[in-house]
Amino acid sequence: MAWLWEPARWALVAFVPLAAIALWDFFQHDHTLRRNYPLVARIRWLMEDLRPFAQAYIVESDLEGRPFSHQARALVYARAKGDLDSHPMGTEYDVYSDEYEWLSHSIAPKAEAPEYWRLTVGESTCAKPYTTAMLNISAMSFGSLSAKAIEALNAGAALGDFAHNTGEGSISKYHRSHGGDLIWELGSGYFGARKQDGNFDPEQFRDRSADDQVKMIELKLSQGAKPGHGGVLPAAKVTPEIAEARGVPAGVTVTSPAAHPAFSTPIEMLEFVAKLRELSGGKPVGIKLCVGQPHELFAMGKAMLETGLHPDFITVDGAEGGTGAAPLELSNSVGMPLREGQIMVRNMLVGLNLRSKVKIAASGKIHSGAQMAKAFALGADWCNAARPFMFALGCVQSMNCHKGTCPTGVATQEAWRQRGLVVEDKAPRVARFQKQTLHSLREIVIAMGLSSPWEITPQDMRERLNGARSDAIDRIYTFLEPGELLEDPDSTAYARHWHAARADSFRRAQ
Repeated sequence: MAWLWEPARWALVAFVPLAAIALWDFFQHDHTLRRNYPLVARIRWLMEDLRPFAQAYIVESDLEGRPFSHQARALVYARAKGDLDSHPMGTEYDVYSDEYEWLSHSIAPKAEAPEYWRLTVGESTCAKPYTTAMLNISAMSFGSLSAKAIEALNAGAALGDFAHNTGEGSISKYHRSHGGDLIWELGSGYFGARKQDGNFDPEQFRDRSADDQVKMIELKLSQGAKPGHGGVLPAAKVTPEIAEARGVPAGVTVTSPAAHPAFSTPIEMLEFVAKLRELSGGKPVGIKLCVGQPHELFAMGKAMLETGLHPDFITVDGAEGGTGAAPLELSNSVGMPLREGQIMVRNMLVGLNLRSKVKIAASGKIHSGAQMAKAFALGADWCNAARPFMFALGCVQSMNCHKGTCPTGVATQEAWRQRGLVVEDKAPRVARFQKQTLHSLREIVIAMGLSSPWEITPQDMRERLNGARSDAIDRIYTFLEPGELLEDPDSTAYARHWHAARADSFRRAQ
């Protein structure tokens, strides 16, 4: 019988702790399922933990994943690594469903086009205008992303000669470590240019914006994933490094208000923009917003006409934009998608004859040359991307950004999780993804018979209305003619928003 003793002993070793857990589950009061089904109910938790991975790798088709499909992520990974990014056997989309839209090619494609396009921002208003690339890294803060991720993004931007937006968490030492061009995003918390009471500090701003690495300033009014929502950074997350970057005490909870303390009206906002431009020594200053109440957008336009002041650019963020953490209801139900928001911003500027003065940047799930071309068709001057650059760093869309348990070291502050993210390896991938995406844009522009992406118009893009009909975008959405809002606002689709707009208030006129 001795031969039975060894297996029995190991069975006992396994049984005793399992029995203890079952007893604990039976007598605890917090969880009904565990009380009714001791031990077995814990399998549900395991399934919940594994569900995102099983869904992504086993259940979903190439086109079904959210927020980015497997096909979209695979394209970014391939371009970042320099692998083959071609696709066999034709499109997987149903071209007769509303999921398909297309750009119209030409029977006489261009023989050649510039290898890259760049655009000067602030040439008429700034002592130090900036010539931007067509695709830049969108706003992601140190704190939301790891130190290694910020380093790799900035090193990639330096390699590829494009810009890296700091996010509202200000400029950290990791943003400076590789010398890549920076767009300093200034949110309602004024991190990096903040007094102890949370108000804007012009002296700090002047000193930090004078850095040659800072090329433009972006005043964040709202973002697509959580528009109109402030933020709270719990004390536990305010590490000494994050505190240093943001200019706040370490270990103390920090609040970003929903609204900016420095201004409360459209006119005051434009005056603040002008002040930032002056304090920075003449660098381009823009605003970033997810469009919400249309009359507020037209109020900004009226304020531009009344004061003669204007931002150098407007970054339009769509409701499909991402963030490290946001209330689910805001992400799912608040904010205008990029397409409608971009068209509305374009129409406000064109309708008031301001388009030549203010550039438009588009941001919201842009990950390919085709998406860039569509953004240009709707009036964009350049594009920004955030999550695709995270994919270039190795992000696998594990959906753990808000937990700090990112398995790839991209969205976590835990040093051991960052160990696998090697800056020297990931920085070239960041630069390669940007370069290959711009190459894709160039091929599309050539196929359309055009010389630059700014020549793409709404009539060059078609959208399905149903399985039997499609039409050009300018037949589906409203595109105003230059000066139309000035000459005859009542004949436009924006008449009620125009009459509700006031230059001296964001409130709707009665």
